[in-house]
Amino acid sequence: MSAEEIQTSNNSRWSLPALLPLMGVVFASFLVIGMAIPVVPLYVSHGLGLGTFMVGLAVSCEFATALFSRIWAGHHADTRGAKRTVIIGLIMGAIAGLLYVASLSLLSMQGLSILVLLLGRGLLGAAESFVITGALSWGLATAGVQNAGKVIAWLGTALWAGFAAGAPAGTALYDDYGFISIALGTIILPLLTLLFVVPLTAKQATNRSSSALKAMTQVLGVVWLPGIGLALTAVGFGAITTFGALLFAHRDWSSAWLVFTSLSVAFILGRILFGHLPDKLGGARVALVSVLVEAFGVLLIWLAPSPTLVFIGAAFTGLGYSLVYPGFGLVAVHLASPENYGLAMGTYTAFLDLSLGLAGPSLGLVAAHTGLGSVFLVSAVVVLCATPIALYLLKTRAAVRATSQEERLDNA
Repeated sequence: MSAEEIQTSNNSRWSLPALLPLMGVVFASFLVIGMAIPVVPLYVSHGLGLGTFMVGLAVSCEFATALFSRIWAGHHADTRGAKRTVIIGLIMGAIAGLLYVASLSLLSMQGLSILVLLLGRGLLGAAESFVITGALSWGLATAGVQNAGKVIAWLGTALWAGFAAGAPAGTALYDDYGFISIALGTIILPLLTLLFVVPLTAKQATNRSSSALKAMTQVLGVVWLPGIGLALTAVGFGAITTFGALLFAHRDWSSAWLVFTSLSVAFILGRILFGHLPDKLGGARVALVSVLVEAFGVLLIWLAPSPTLVFIGAAFTGLGYSLVYPGFGLVAVHLASPENYGLAMGTYTAFLDLSLGLAGPSLGLVAAHTGLGSVFLVSAVVVLCATPIALYLLKTRAAVRATSQEERLDNA
């Protein structure tokens, strides 16, 4: 048996327990982020007395810095090691918590307080980028590139489990102890996770070739369309995470945390139960159905006369959104050349960061001029704009398959 065959055989025996430590790291990191999601809008609105635009900016600046730091994080993981990248991310997360505390100490100076809070939110976005990028690189080095689907799926599940658990935990802490409890949790959890990470042994991932970076323009030229489809659908998710808690506060409803838990749990179940469908039915077809399901969920929230219907709408949104990423992503990979698959997925994911970074402030302006409820109507319309993209990609992929079949028949 050749060395390559032995390596393939070893990687085929890879199992989930090998990934559990990294899943724990990702869960703890995104538990911190999940704790802040329902709380930051309430703190900015009620604690600092600022409007919906600043609420959207405070939420979205995290995603904006995640976008701009993603390439930096990936380069650092490739050249300095995945473990070191995760450690830096955890340290940045703890510093973000310190900035939260500093913001609280400056409440008498509203402008300075929100500025420091925005710095903390931005640093938390960079921390998120470093942790998840480092964890993915670490997981791929451990499991092998041929197990990339498993690595991404399970680390993604840990990520959303952190969101799902963080929302109720953050709401409970904020209700009982105020924003200081979120700030302290943002300091303590990354530091405890850091103590767990330091003793772990990490395999070094293969360095990215310089040709991959030079191929950025080429990759962008082929993945921009599915990337825009992803960006449009992310607006529905962003509307719920940014304005869901404010909607409940505005209508004097309780249990706002259930909105985020419904969204996250439905997302996880969608990945577990239907994650195989893009490979089986085609990415564009699955993306098309997912867009319609997500838009229906956001529309339910807009029409909801009671909290129960909001929870149901959030669940439909999470279920649809869960398969949008792999649906459009599969198309992006197929459009790219094999040597640029990794770069294609990184570029494709950047559209998600960009969308979430812009959605909050934009929807905040919508809320300021037309009311909070209209945010969800506008978001549903934006999500539906991804439908013609999915239809076009479905038609394009069908044409490509038909051409390939004709070429095979001619060659035969």
